[in-house]
Amino acid sequence: MNAYQGENLSWELAGGVLELRLHRAPCNEIGSRTLEELERFAAALAKLDTEAAALVVYSAQPAGFSAGADLRELYSRAQDLSAGERVRGVRDFLERIHRVLTILDAVPLTTIAAVHGVTFGGGFEVALACDLIIADKTARFCFPELRLGLIPGFGGIPRLKRDLGNGVVRDILLTGRSINASKAQAAGLVSQLTAEGEALRAARATARQITKFDRAASAAAKRFIKPIPQDELQQEIEIFCDLFRSPGVQQALRKFVESTEALPYLP
Repeated sequence: MNAYQGENLSWELAGGVLELRLHRAPCNEIGSRTLEELERFAAALAKLDTEAAALVVYSAQPAGFSAGADLRELYSRAQDLSAGERVRGVRDFLERIHRVLTILDAVPLTTIAAVHGVTFGGGFEVALACDLIIADKTARFCFPELRLGLIPGFGGIPRLKRDLGNGVVRDILLTGRSINASKAQAAGLVSQLTAEGEALRAARATARQITKFDRAASAAAKRFIKPIPQDELQQEIEIFCDLFRSPGVQQALRKFVESTEALPYLP
């Protein structure tokens, strides 16, 4: 299927470039329906990767690339469940999103995340699964999960460790602070920094350049320089599930759901 129009995302293949467009309002929160559509995309990739040389992932929402996991859905779905059922449900969700992002991470295409605005939590983790991050100057990156008593759960810690030095990783993970696009580029997280609203244009230009290269050589280079940290990814799931058992996490999620602030998990 070279094109798909879904409720929360869509994709199209043209000229050797595959584009995945995220368009769930307000900021591409990743809940059960988005996960189902991402799984559909991951399944389609097995066929599309023979026709495409590059993939561009971007957001059509003005607020940003993605605010991460749909915490309101996570909280509401857990209310009528026992503690053990809640953890099993979270583990199933995490294992499913990990499978999707590992496919994205390892696909023999050059993958580019074109980001702007909010690139937080699970949205940050989607970007980290891509080979390149091209950001406009409005982009901000953050792992706010510690404010909920959790750690990133979509594979963000192993992938961030793979790409950046430990000092930067610890600062992002342990402080919960966001970093802007300029600091992200200086740290080596962002490969290209653009003016506001120009990230997608730059990503498309880069993708077109990639189509000129030998696909087998590009795929071999990617395998060589981008190992998949499988053991650490599994460890992350285990730690997240252990933390999710805490009553404090449920209280923090309830506070988040009940808050009227725009970003209640930030200072």
